[in-house]
Amino acid sequence: MVTLTDAAVSSLERVLAKSGGAAAGLRIAVTDGGCAGMKYQMGLEAGAGDDDAVFRFGPVTIFVDANSQPFLSGVVVDFVEGIEGAGFKFDNPNATSSCGCGKSFSAGGAGGSCSSSGPSGGPSSGCGSSSTH
Repeated sequence: MVTLTDAAVSSLERVLAKSGGAAAGLRIAVTDGGCAGMKYQMGLEAGAGDDDAVFRFGPVTIFVDANSQPFLSGVVVDFVEGIEGAGFKFDNPNATSSCGCGKSFSAGGAGGSCSSSGPSGGPSSGCGSSSTH
């Protein structure tokens, strides 16, 4: 089961209100990618899919597809604000390692490397920074 903190619910309630009723909730998914092997994806959704788990937190509905469910079991999603910005933070008990970006993780032996520079020596895409997205 996915859990949202009060701060996450409040933030998502504002986002959903801005959608003007076009979104019924938020989809949270796990896909291959990111510097640690897997990454979180979030997006507004018009409704649940056939195999989705549906979680309700007051006015906020979360959809999780069947493939993502094992990776998100026990996850706590928070909304944090700090000097470097604001964004969603995932506390995932299934993650065996994660990257500095907080959006990429590995579960088990799978995963990539995390470096703070990209191929040209500049910042890498989506990894190595301490900001939340």
